[in-house]
Amino acid sequence: MANGGGGGGGGGSGLRMSSNIHANHLSLDASSSSSSSSSSSSSSSSSVHEPKMNALIIPVTMEVPCDSRGQRMWWAFLASSMVTFFGGLFIILLWRTLKYLWTVCCHCGGKAKEAQKINNGSSQADGTLKPADEKEEVVAAEVGWMTSVKDWAGVMISAQTLTGRVLVVLVFALSIGALVIYFIDSSNPIESCQNFYKDFTLQIDMAFNVFFLLYFGLRFIAANDKLWFWLEVNSVVDFFTVPPVFVSVYLNRSWLGLRFLRALRLIQFSEILQFLNILKTSNSIKLVNLLSIFISTWLTAAGFIHLVENSGDPWENFQNHQALTYWECVYLLMVTMSTVGYGDVYAKTTLGRLFMVFFILGGLAMFASYVPEIIELIGNRKKYGGSYSAVSGRKHIVVCGHITLESVSNFLKDFLHKDRDDVNVEIVFLHNISPNLELEALFKRHFTQVEFYQGSVLNPHDLARVKIESADACLILANKYCADPDAEDASNIMRVISIKNYHPKIRIITQMLQYHNKAHLLNIPSWNWKEGDDAICLAELKLGFIAQSCLAQGLSTMLANLFSMRSFIKIEEDTWQKYYLEGVSNEMYTEYLSSAFVGLSFPTVCELCFVKLKLLMIAIEYKSANRESRSRKRILINPGNHLKIQEGTLGFFIASDAKEVKRAFFYCKACHDDITDPKRIKKCGCKRLEDEQPSTLSPKKKQRNGGMRNSPGSSPKLMRHDPLLIPGNDQIDNMDSNVKKYDSTGMFHWCAPKEIEKVILTRSEAAMTVLSGHVVVCIFGDVSSALIGLRNLVMPLRASNFHYHELKHIVFVGSIEYLKREWETLHNFPKVSILPGTPLSRADLRAVNINLCDMCVILSANQNNIDDTSLQDKECILASLNIKSMQFDDSIGVLQANSQGFTPPGMDRTSPDNSPVHGMLRQPSITTGVNIPIITELAKPGKLPLVSVNQEKNSGTHILMITELVNDTNVQFLDQDDDDDPDTELYLTQPFACGTAFAVSVLDSLMSATYFNDNILTLIRTLVTGGATPELEALIAEENALRGGYSTPQTLANRDRCRVAQLALLDGPFADLGDGGCYGDLFCKALKTYNMLCFGIYRLRDAHLSTPSQCTKRYVITNPPYEFELVPTDLIFCLMQFDHNAGQSRASLSHSSHSSQSSSKKSSSVHSIPSTANRPNRPKSRESRDKQNRKEMVYR
Repeated sequence: MANGGGGGGGGGSGLRMSSNIHANHLSLDASSSSSSSSSSSSSSSSSVHEPKMNALIIPVTMEVPCDSRGQRMWWAFLASSMVTFFGGLFIILLWRTLKYLWTVCCHCGGKAKEAQKINNGSSQADGTLKPADEKEEVVAAEVGWMTSVKDWAGVMISAQTLTGRVLVVLVFALSIGALVIYFIDSSNPIESCQNFYKDFTLQIDMAFNVFFLLYFGLRFIAANDKLWFWLEVNSVVDFFTVPPVFVSVYLNRSWLGLRFLRALRLIQFSEILQFLNILKTSNSIKLVNLLSIFISTWLTAAGFIHLVENSGDPWENFQNHQALTYWECVYLLMVTMSTVGYGDVYAKTTLGRLFMVFFILGGLAMFASYVPEIIELIGNRKKYGGSYSAVSGRKHIVVCGHITLESVSNFLKDFLHKDRDDVNVEIVFLHNISPNLELEALFKRHFTQVEFYQGSVLNPHDLARVKIESADACLILANKYCADPDAEDASNIMRVISIKNYHPKIRIITQMLQYHNKAHLLNIPSWNWKEGDDAICLAELKLGFIAQSCLAQGLSTMLANLFSMRSFIKIEEDTWQKYYLEGVSNEMYTEYLSSAFVGLSFPTVCELCFVKLKLLMIAIEYKSANRESRSRKRILINPGNHLKIQEGTLGFFIASDAKEVKRAFFYCKACHDDITDPKRIKKCGCKRLEDEQPSTLSPKKKQRNGGMRNSPGSSPKLMRHDPLLIPGNDQIDNMDSNVKKYDSTGMFHWCAPKEIEKVILTRSEAAMTVLSGHVVVCIFGDVSSALIGLRNLVMPLRASNFHYHELKHIVFVGSIEYLKREWETLHNFPKVSILPGTPLSRADLRAVNINLCDMCVILSANQNNIDDTSLQDKECILASLNIKSMQFDDSIGVLQANSQGFTPPGMDRTSPDNSPVHGMLRQPSITTGVNIPIITELAKPGKLPLVSVNQEKNSGTHILMITELVNDTNVQFLDQDDDDDPDTELYLTQPFACGTAFAVSVLDSLMSATYFNDNILTLIRTLVTGGATPELEALIAEENALRGGYSTPQTLANRDRCRVAQLALLDGPFADLGDGGCYGDLFCKALKTYNMLCFGIYRLRDAHLSTPSQCTKRYVITNPPYEFELVPTDLIFCLMQFDHNAGQSRASLSHSSHSSQSSSKKSSSVHSIPSTANRPNRPKSRESRDKQNRKEMVYR
């Protein structure tokens, strides 16, 4: 009866339980139901007196031979883990205890044996040593075997080898897999009966845990301290997760249990990522560590709450359980840690609540410390820290260095200009400082072609991020306004070294501030200018531009506008701005010449391009026919009529658009000869047939718009003509080759080094010196000022394509302490004097006859030492205004000078070519060459007669002047009578248009111009520097000075190169075109008659007005059209051929031993300009006055 009651109770309990279990579990079998129906009274009493038996019943499937009574077996799973843990701990402690006791016993036995050994004597000692040695060898062998196994196990788990790394990563991946299986099983009841052979997740979990068991064994063998290893977190995780799996297979049932402890393996996530070289920075490692600890603690605690809440308290017979999913527990733990506690989910069991009490203490502390730090690390993560992804079919360049809003905006405005046609290049900026809001907005406006990455080119990792190895070029911008130029250059040189070290073949274009620092680039083994590497020296080009303005004022403005991309601004009003802006829209381009030009002379092709194609060609890339230089391509500027165009010749053009220059390539005489509209000149059928035939052009296609890079081995150089091609070259043999007059390259005038004391003038000596037509350089600087490199200013003025008597005397006015530092680079140049003083002293300026100079240059070496940008140019502006406000009378002049005038230091009377007149006269002269007359120097209006003092020009405002500025906005202070707005761009201001101001910022455009066409930089450097070549730079890098050389036919041939001059229309052979003539007629006449190539006009500002004006300011008009009307006061910019005969004529004059009267007549006859059509209203007295002035000067 008792058994029946028990059975009925069991059956009743089973029926009641069936109503509460999940739908996927079956009820108890039929036998239990029949038992319960035979004893209904016992059943009811059992249900009343045994309510706690309900919690012990679990669902049983018909397929699993599970316990029919439904008894829980959770204690078996837990016991397996506890027995394993404590059993192993007991064994380890027991082993340590026995080992300790054995060590103590052996220690005592060793002392006894030692005492016995001493008592028995040496004979007994020898007998006992042998077995002791044998035992020691056996122990050593055993230790060696165990050590090797231990070392092998240590290597396997330490990730020192590839196998070890794979093993560690695999263990972590399997641990995450086991955790995922736990997440899946957490949706099932805590304990259920399962068949191992049919449960796929249980099989996978079993496989994982077998692997964990093997890995545990490796770790145990490799552990030095077994006790500490047994107590490690990873070991505890294995104890409570691995044994229950084996119990589960044996009992055919599953208990969710403590499998959530696998989440603690996430703590090792940062170590795994470091093994894989994914985490490299300290911030990333710290961030992953914080995240992994936080998440693993969160998930583990949620697993414990899930276990106890779904099971209930054991002392309550598990009746107070509640059904919570695992993710609800995760939610509960998060709101608990954050102290929010909504109350929608909460713990009901005593164990759960007790755990929450302790967890909230640690969890709150962790949440309060970890979360803010994680957010801070994520917030400090570089916004621009990604990597560049190259686009197929699209090139990219890397721009680094001085990245600011000003430098980037100037660069992008020129690089992405619409006149460049389609620029299919992506610009990648790399800088170690994140951009400010303005710069960031600029990048967003150009997001289709511009990307920014934060990093440094000195870091190879950052270079890899921007794909420097696949970049088309790397451009390095310099800080033009830095206080220490040498330090800035050193930084850029280090950038070049880092980039070249990472990828030696990358093309680099870098800005340099100081000329002498360019020599350091030659020390880089992979630096190769033949492969396109270029250094744009701002000091060299800036002073070169200013020097060219001393020879032809306004040239600096014209050249600066040519390599800068400017949009055409149309003005309807008839003002000077209209003509100036029409010229500003012109740029310099290159294009291959059509085969229709092959065999024609350069002047013929130049005239055809100008008249028919509306293009101005100023130079070509020429490949010499000489065997010695057959492989060398050279740039010839206006080479003359002796040179014939070859197939595949590259021409240099001045045009307003890259599309216009295509006409020179498409031109076909058969198809386009009768076309008058140049826009209709397009690719014809003849040209298509030529394209199908093998071309003689370089197989390397154009890589950039408007230009072609030099082939390897080609050397872009200033072009000297081959000696055999020079007409009249037989005069070279008559030159005196025993005197060093030029440097070793033959490009510059040279003299023996002079001490600075020999060229210093006192104020009284300068006042007695007869100076006229000279160049006055006002320089501000002191002992601490950075050197600006005055050699770059003097070299173009001492180019060898001038005859000695044509050289303008240079007088420096400034601090002697500063000039002493510069003198080492200047002591080899003739006709240089120094007046110690200050440019702000009017007495010093009057002493050097500033009112009679050809040009006054105002420079400052102190501009970058001032923080306030508006005050950087204060010295130059004050000096400029000081000179303009000076008044001059006729009491001090050349004609009233002492007849025994003082010879300036630096001018040697003993030299036959060093007559005092050479430093003063600016005589117009023309001589006859072999076949064509060549004008060697043409006068400017207002300077005729050249030596006489113009009584009207008694104000400093008439002094020709050019002022260097650092800050563009300060140009508004130079001219008080202009109406320029302070926000006007520099190129639109009147001082810049007139050529009286120059700022280094205009050279920024050279970076993009050089990238698209490296020949442009060579051409500009050739025109500006007077003949500087890479060979000369290498020589200066070795000796820091020019080296004198004897004259040879090869070096003298280098003198035969063009120079820039200004042609006056007021008098001379072109005077007839000054009265309303066309510029095109002047262009053709000058080209045909004198081989002179005209390319611009320097016009009076108010020449367009019908009423006469007293304003003497002029502005620049670049490449005017054919029908442009000329006025008599115009000055024409032209490229003039070198005249060999002018030097001999002057030499014969200097060596003449005749009387002063005969010398005067000779001078007048040789150097007067033959006027083909003098104006009828020209004063008759001027010619006689010229002769009288020359007569007096020669007499002196």
